[in-house]
Amino acid sequence: MSDLKQKAREQKDLLKHMILQLHEGAAPEQVKKRLAELMGKVPYEYVVEVEQELIAEGLPQAEILKLCDIHVMAMEGQIDTSGEQIAPAGHPVHTFKQENQALNWVVSDIEKIYRVILEASANVDVEDNLFKLRTQFNSLSDVEKHYRRKENLLFPFLEEHEITGPPTVMWGKHDETREYLKNAHEGLKNVGPDNLIGLQSVVKLILKPATKAVTDMIYKEEEILFPISMDTLTDAQWYQVYQQSAEIGFCLFDPTTEWQPENVIEADLPAPDMRTVRLPSGSLAIPELLAILNTIPFDVTFVDKDDTVRYFSQGRERIFERNRAIIGRKVQFCHPPKSVHIVEQILADFKAGKETHAQFWLTLNERFLCIEYYALHDEQGEYLGVLEVSQDLTDKRALQGEQRLLNYVKEGN
Repeated sequence: MSDLKQKAREQKDLLKHMILQLHEGAAPEQVKKRLAELMGKVPYEYVVEVEQELIAEGLPQAEILKLCDIHVMAMEGQIDTSGEQIAPAGHPVHTFKQENQALNWVVSDIEKIYRVILEASANVDVEDNLFKLRTQFNSLSDVEKHYRRKENLLFPFLEEHEITGPPTVMWGKHDETREYLKNAHEGLKNVGPDNLIGLQSVVKLILKPATKAVTDMIYKEEEILFPISMDTLTDAQWYQVYQQSAEIGFCLFDPTTEWQPENVIEADLPAPDMRTVRLPSGSLAIPELLAILNTIPFDVTFVDKDDTVRYFSQGRERIFERNRAIIGRKVQFCHPPKSVHIVEQILADFKAGKETHAQFWLTLNERFLCIEYYALHDEQGEYLGVLEVSQDLTDKRALQGEQRLLNYVKEGN
């Protein structure tokens, strides 16, 4: 064995010994100090390899999952990512990191609210702070799409390369975080608008663990998962992740830069989608259908039977701003907390078959807007979801007389 390989093996064995000490009850700060003294910075690939070895040697994955947060405490600031490949704009890892930045911003805003509540006197506006927290936790729950892209698109490729430890452990931590966020929403829902002591308890016992779970996962991704993934996946595999990401959706960030790896040959890429959608009243090629949906003079959004946003049209002039970050998001989280009860009532009435159509109209920025919701059913009457249709009727409302002669309407008029 060469000197370099021998030294690497010795360092991995030392790291393994330190991790086993954590599992035997050693204090994380003590282990961190010893790591710094004996190893300095720990290469990120060593962490992955040692975790794989420990699982192969019989350390239960449940035990690693249980002590995963202690591992983070012991290794924080000690992992060397200096050799990490840099992902270009549009690359899936670049998108993951941009999402992490957005999540960190949300957590930072939430922590400012924590401080106001926990340091508050009796005259603090509990209702206002509850509203702020509910809004921010709605945004934080968008992390679900980030996790689903990892689980369904990235992890399978890592497993093809026999990297199974991090995906298994991270998936378990995803599920823990999901439970924390679910509890956070329930806790915020149950606090009364004048109950400061109750809100303070919810912050300490329920909300703080939720935000910590999100930020801990960001650290594990940035320090371990993304560097090892960049080293492992081929460009062709990354391109498959890229192509399928929009179907699941993005988290608080909508990538606008298109990415295609230079060394993936044209034969590896899918041909332009010219498949035909056959319907009872005719058929349309995919580009034709897309052009129609993006040209109709109103916005449409489809929410499926599970209350998940699956599609929105992309016309030239949108009535309400939307980006692809809402795809895969629960529709309840796309509305401010003060109006969620209306959304919930519409969904409940549509699913129960009590109603099939709801309509609202309002004036916003001097424009007259009409927003309608339609329940969708298949031929057997099974509920499929909701179609939202939004129209700006200002100009049509102002029409008078008749227009019988040809008169082309210029774009923007």
